[in-house]
Amino acid sequence: MPDYLDQSKQIMMVSLEDLVSEDHIYRKFIKIWDFKGVKKILKKVEKNNNYKGYGILRLFKCLLLQFMEDLSDRELERFLNENTAAKWFVGFALTDKTPSNTLFTKARERLGTKILSKLFGDLREQLKSQGYVNEVFSFIDASSLISKANLWKERDKAIKEKYERLNNEVLPKVAFDKQAKIGCKGKDKFWYGYKKHACVDMQSGLINKVAVTPANIPDAKGYKNVCPSQGATYADKAYCTKEVSRAAKNKGCHLRAIKKNNMRDKNRDLDRWVSSIRAPYESVFSKQRKRTRYCGIAKNQFAAFMEAICFNLKRLTVLGPPGIVFAKG
Repeated sequence: MPDYLDQSKQIMMVSLEDLVSEDHIYRKFIKIWDFKGVKKILKKVEKNNNYKGYGILRLFKCLLLQFMEDLSDRELERFLNENTAAKWFVGFALTDKTPSNTLFTKARERLGTKILSKLFGDLREQLKSQGYVNEVFSFIDASSLISKANLWKERDKAIKEKYERLNNEVLPKVAFDKQAKIGCKGKDKFWYGYKKHACVDMQSGLINKVAVTPANIPDAKGYKNVCPSQGATYADKAYCTKEVSRAAKNKGCHLRAIKKNNMRDKNRDLDRWVSSIRAPYESVFSKQRKRTRYCGIAKNQFAAFMEAICFNLKRLTVLGPPGIVFAKG
């Protein structure tokens, strides 16, 4: 049989563009976020290093997919190698060699929290200019980030070194993650790790600001890190303090925190109403990771920025035109 009739030897020209469906979610991400500002920010990072020819922009998009799909470095390497939509999103051709898992660690270290905060800010400013974020009404709260450590090794080390208690003073001397702390919510909910503070725009349900602190930092002290630059902030009883009131005033914000039960001027009907309008935005925290990916505040802040970017991109794919959508979860 002639070669041109043998189907097993036929060569078909296929475009990667044609293999990704028009309604694929990755296409929506590209339409939502104009990467011109990202390229400008990353251009300074890329000096004297093109990261084995991949470029820092491609590696940043790889990291976006990692947090979008909740993958480890090795899983991300395989995902990029096998998934055509992922290759298209990052900017690879169908036959291009994709990065190895060791390169992702280097990219995270080179980007760092400071650069990533600028990239998160670039997306936020685009959302503001498009009318998705207006900072008129904001929801503020904090949630626990539980460290992977179980503290049994730390306890044994503390006993060996004759410490009487394993508390936040002793932990830095015996723990592998010296910045993690023991936190408490209420009277009986304890965890070891960090705390994530977030500000959510109540027009769209998008995360406007996010910050990570050790677990023992009170919610009230974390307020200043996520307070918006205008509008009213709706918060729970933990934020009903003079410190938070001053921080809100300094930022030009109006604080509407639920008052504590022992306050004389507590209006229970008003506080019930505040609770009801806050309730839909509690779901933002339910969709976030509860366990830390890394050790240290800086690395977990990096993860918090990436998760916030991914959350916003996913949410934008289901929102209607800006200015008319009131988020409900």
